[in-house]
Amino acid sequence: MLVSHDERVPIARLLTFLEHGERMAHECAKAQVSLAPDFESRRFLLSQARQEAGHAVVFQGAIAWLAPRHLGDVPFLPALEEYRKLLGDAMTRQDLLETFLGEQVILEGLGEAILTRIEEGLAKRAAPFGRLRRILLQQEEAHHGFGRRMLERAMAEGRIDAETLRCRAQGYLALTDQIVLTLSDLFESIAEDPTAWAQDVRKFLPLWL
Repeated sequence: MLVSHDERVPIARLLTFLEHGERMAHECAKAQVSLAPDFESRRFLLSQARQEAGHAVVFQGAIAWLAPRHLGDVPFLPALEEYRKLLGDAMTRQDLLETFLGEQVILEGLGEAILTRIEEGLAKRAAPFGRLRRILLQQEEAHHGFGRRMLERAMAEGRIDAETLRCRAQGYLALTDQIVLTLSDLFESIAEDPTAWAQDVRKFLPLWL
């Protein structure tokens, strides 16, 4: 079953959110490079920045294919802009660990949850570019895993503790909850269960958070 005509615009709007999230992730990863403590981390972050920029282009192409008249039709997500400000403040303070928390762990976890649900929906609709979609999802998983490892290493070395991370996470998680509520209507409009994917958002977070 292919994507039906009345599903094209809501799916395109979901992808538009992901496109904006990818651009934010690109900017953050690029800025994190200058704060990274070692060569391996810098190399990973440079690679992530390139991949995030590529993801945004792929999503933009998919949006143009699905609903060309709605290209640039952004879901009303002021919470996403607030999220960008929180990350920007952490970057201004050069708080690398908080940026890992806000970007790679929480934002990438949100994106991974949404992308996983969209992928399941597109797969059952026999949508094209399946291999490319799977590559994107694998790269998102790698970015998320990198952030978790960096924070877990910092906790093991005593540079931060789980309680501090949980405290700092509250503002970011409150904004992701707002994003979830806004996007739920789009999931309902394509006959996908918004409750299921909203629960997935928490599933992608580490237990210590």
